Amino acid sequence: MMQKLELLKHQPRSLLIIPDAPGIHASHLAKRFPNAALATVLEPDLGWVDTTTMKLARTCGFITKGITRFPKMAEDRLALPDQSQDMVFSNLWIHTLHQPKWVIQEAWRVLREGGLFSFSYLGPDTGAELRAMQCDAVDGSKLAALPGAWDMHDLGDALVESRFSDPVMDMEYLYLEYVSDALYLRDALALGLLSEHQAQAIAADKTVKLPQKMTLEVVYGHAWVVGKHLSGTKDTLAFISPDQIQRKGR
Repeated sequence: MMQKLELLKHQPRSLLIIPDAPGIHASHLAKRFPNAALATVLEPDLGWVDTTTMKLARTCGFITKGITRFPKMAEDRLALPDQSQDMVFSNLWIHTLHQPKWVIQEAWRVLREGGLFSFSYLGPDTGAELRAMQCDAVDGSKLAALPGAWDMHDLGDALVESRFSDPVMDMEYLYLEYVSDALYLRDALALGLLSEHQAQAIAADKTVKLPQKMTLEVVYGHAWVVGKHLSGTKDTLAFISPDQIQRKGR
């Protein structure tokens, strides 16, 4: 993600990280954008120790551009004003959501004109080997894909529908190889490919043969906010509401 940001000529004054887990992204982004005021949406299930550590680190001057704000996230909405950010950064999170589109819509809402939405997430091919496995230990049911693991073309279309401009999407496959079933199950659980109940059931069934490889489909994307003050666009035409038309002064 940081390498891809190096290719973009964008210097935000305000940057929203959604989410930061726990503080890793902020430390890198503060170096990449030293003049940006950072805001971090904490993960809902982030532990008290991690939350306190992050806040103390920021307060003690870990980030030089003031103290990072921690806006809350409730009911699929960010506690931030409209057009308050120049950049929204989200790394490996969208795939955990059952309805990822609200993040796109909220990113559009809080971004100013010329703002950037940069993100990555795990695509639908992640954990393909595990889903292909025959396993009666989980009630014979087929293991589901990650809830928000959209095809990158579908997510690109969602960006356009939400009025983002010039979306760029790309993808790469990473392959993890394992020599330990316990480690495989731990990673599958951490990635959300298995529930805790399913992981325990598979571990208890000695007849189950787990795959030795796990595929990660990592999708990257970014899009810009352009023409936000226009009332609407269709094809190559822009529609402007009457209240945006002002008399030119002499």
